[in-house]
Amino acid sequence: MLPKDISTLSGTAAISLRLVLKPPFFITQTRTAAPEMDQQPAEGSAGFWSSATTEQPSPAGTPLLLLLRFLNPSHLLTAPITAPRLARLPSQARRPKLSFASFGGATMSGKKRKAPTAEGGKEPSAKQPKVEKAEKAAGWLQNLVKQQREDKKDMKFNKKRQRFLTDTEKIKQGSEGVLYWMQRDQRVQDNWALIRAQQLAAKEELPLHVCFCLVVPKSELSTLRHYAFLLKGLQEVAKDCKRLNVQFHLLRGAPGEVLPGFVSDRGLGAVVTDFSPLREPQQWLNDVKKKLSKDIPLIQVDAHNIVPCWVASPKLEYSARTIRGKITNLLPEFLTDFPPVEKHQQTATRTAKPVDWEETLASLDVDRTVGEPQWATPGSEAGMAMLESFIDVRLKLFATQRNDPNMAALSQLSPWIRFGQLSAQRVALQVRRCGKNASESVAAFIEELVVRRELTDNFCFYNEKYDKVEGAYEWAQKTLKDHAKDKREHIYTREQLEKAQTHDKLWNGAQYQMVAEGKMHGFLRMYWAKKILEWTRSPEEALSIALHLNDRYELDGQDPNGFVGCMWSICGIHDQGWAERPVFGKIRYMNYKGCLRKFNVAQFERKYCPKKA
Repeated sequence: MLPKDISTLSGTAAISLRLVLKPPFFITQTRTAAPEMDQQPAEGSAGFWSSATTEQPSPAGTPLLLLLRFLNPSHLLTAPITAPRLARLPSQARRPKLSFASFGGATMSGKKRKAPTAEGGKEPSAKQPKVEKAEKAAGWLQNLVKQQREDKKDMKFNKKRQRFLTDTEKIKQGSEGVLYWMQRDQRVQDNWALIRAQQLAAKEELPLHVCFCLVVPKSELSTLRHYAFLLKGLQEVAKDCKRLNVQFHLLRGAPGEVLPGFVSDRGLGAVVTDFSPLREPQQWLNDVKKKLSKDIPLIQVDAHNIVPCWVASPKLEYSARTIRGKITNLLPEFLTDFPPVEKHQQTATRTAKPVDWEETLASLDVDRTVGEPQWATPGSEAGMAMLESFIDVRLKLFATQRNDPNMAALSQLSPWIRFGQLSAQRVALQVRRCGKNASESVAAFIEELVVRRELTDNFCFYNEKYDKVEGAYEWAQKTLKDHAKDKREHIYTREQLEKAQTHDKLWNGAQYQMVAEGKMHGFLRMYWAKKILEWTRSPEEALSIALHLNDRYELDGQDPNGFVGCMWSICGIHDQGWAERPVFGKIRYMNYKGCLRKFNVAQFERKYCPKKA
């Protein structure tokens, strides 16, 4: 959830960069200051969802400078900034600033340049920026990317992206094909797992198959909102596969129960799959591994992160500060172009069973009261269109206005990245290439898209208790326990919170925005979650409610960004201790007055706060 934007997602935090491109040129490095400016940060902090920043010198050669040098080397000077030089910066550049680590959240502009949304639908509402008359025809980015892929046909696969989960590594002799078991990365192009599967199949002159195992748990989290987005995206995948002579199979049931038998029945000689750090996909992987024939290799490719999770770090990282340099140093190796997935030369003798997509969606036992948001069209093509509109319209506003819920300044990409319909690596490549006139925004956006987002995978992969208070740092667990019995001025039940029935109009409006549109603005996600901690009986109850509401209503929910976002807000993950206060203890605090200083709260409340009957 919450950061995302993955919506987004979502830089906050201990250190971020600002590039000032007016003479004289400066690079400044910023450190966090609390949303409540009377608090002073301790050393080593890194807030995932927010960073009120005060500027500090940035010595040449730091990981942050290396990151910007890699993104746009011609704009950088390596001389450290001094206090007198800092004083000459524009006052706006020196002012403390709160920024939220989410790459989605606000809305795309519908004026002057019309970017695609759901057919006949409206976009999430926000003040639209004025834009100049469009110089490019809609769809220019898709055409550009196709040409870039063609130009990189010979791009080699970096074998560090893969790992063998079985002892055997060779494709079974006499087999009838290679399978890509699609899970998290639900797209055809810009997918390293599918690229690898096609390379293996082509080398052995075997047909290529793709399958997806559809699992619908009986849960309030299984909603029409999520499964419609998933299935309509897969429908596009199936169409693309057919055009490329690749067989797409939709299997119904848990992977451990249906996939090994499918592999055996089809005579497939190798299985390639993608990577997710979450508990359930990890269990599916173990189940398949146990039942898969021992002479069939199971290969996992991290097609979601730019730097593979197990390559970026072999351990749980404490904060963005500790992982940033590791990722930055590896970007030249991994932030590369993609070769295309091409028309496959070998044709399968047994074709896939056709899928009736409308009937499949109608048959699912899901909660249909949580409907599809009209602003977000599923599929890779729509995701690319949203990226195009971000580059054309909103990117230039990202650095300065991304924390204003009334402005359309965020990318809105988190739903497509969460479902793997859009590659984060593709997003980073195009934003870097097309954002030469918005260097400050590019730096801030890449920090969130790459460092912050990949930090969330690290947390969930190396911490089995990523959704429990027990998964927090010891200092946070202690301070929450010490203040668990503190008197709360207001106590609300999950039902009251879900129905936006609190005394706080801003909170109610944020909750209503999430329920109605499937996407809460990134800045408000912090405030929203922290107030749940303040208004419930215990930290455990607060975390449970926040995750439930996030995963039920956010289109980008049930994702590492959401787990880490709630853990950051309630349990201080990737953050530091702050001045102690009731209920929160040393967890970072936010309040209504702080929001009043950041944006026009009344304007947001008028638009989203539910009207009383």
